[in-house]
Amino acid sequence: QVQLVESGGGLVQPGGSLRLSCAASGSIVSINGMGWYRQAPGKERELVATISRGGSTNYADSVKGRFTISRDNAKNTVYLQGNSLKPEDTAVYYCNAQIAIGTTKALTWEDYWGRGTQVTVSS
Repeated sequence: QVQLVESGGGLVQPGGSLRLSCAASGSIVSINGMGWYRQAPGKERELVATISRGGSTNYADSVKGRFTISRDNAKNTVYLQGNSLKPEDTAVYYCNAQIAIGTTKALTWEDYWGRGTQVTVSS
């Protein structure tokens, strides 16, 4: 079984910072892309940022210049550093990863999601 567990959410004042972590565990052979998505009340889930295994990154326009995604392949962990947070960043943040399970001769790639962590930006 594979699990993604997020941590680091909470209440932050506007202009503040937050660092989210997501650790993947279980019978993992390899991890390809990893990313963060968010869902605000009454809205659809949206992409925040993604990072490839090699470190190439992609950001939503709304967070460019304020958020930084990074990963530690040895720890199967992805991070999201958010600075200059705004009330509109309030949402449940979800971790996503494309993970290979099985054996090296019979790999199966699957898409996994964490349960989410609440980020609230408010004074």
